[in-house]
Amino acid sequence: MLLEDERRELCEFGRRIVECGLVVGASGNLSVRRGPLVAITPSGAPLERITPAECAVVDLKGTVVEGTRTPSSETPMHLALYESDPHAGAVVHTHAVFGAVVATTLPVLPAIHYNVLLLGGHDVRVAPYATYGTPELADSVRAALAGGRSGALLANHGGVTLGRDLIEAYDRTKILEWLCEVYVRSLAVGTPSVLTAAELAAVERRMTGTG
Repeated sequence: MLLEDERRELCEFGRRIVECGLVVGASGNLSVRRGPLVAITPSGAPLERITPAECAVVDLKGTVVEGTRTPSSETPMHLALYESDPHAGAVVHTHAVFGAVVATTLPVLPAIHYNVLLLGGHDVRVAPYATYGTPELADSVRAALAGGRSGALLANHGGVTLGRDLIEAYDRTKILEWLCEVYVRSLAVGTPSVLTAAELAAVERRMTGTG
């Protein structure tokens, strides 16, 4: 079986994101890239019940190479992100509650905590809405992640993260949802305080050991 280890990994992390409440029903999808091939979760399947054989293997043009089920409807988005970021080895797309709330109400998630820097920017962009599974959505998300960012929200939809592997992409998904939850919950208390560019730059210097 092609990419057997990667397909088993998709099943493992599929269960994880379900257990963490990051997806519901058959929503959400994950993929792993290995050279010219991508292993991706199947379309319309609850992630906690998929098997390695059900995960599809496609080439970078989207042609199915192996698998017993149709690949995720969001395959065009995954492939577009791999094309635009040669360092990306995995993509995680979720429909987490707080991420969806923010993506439905804001054009950008501001820097309410310095952990936003772990996603590659001083804020988290919200990609303009487009129908799921379309080239338009793929282009929209690719633009939202431009400039070396590893996390974005999709308007009226959910969130997506990149990583060198599934562990890193999964960890960034949890950070993205945590940031969204902090922002949404802070609105119940008052007006959230947003970190300035100077404050974020000071944290960046700390992170890199240059300040």
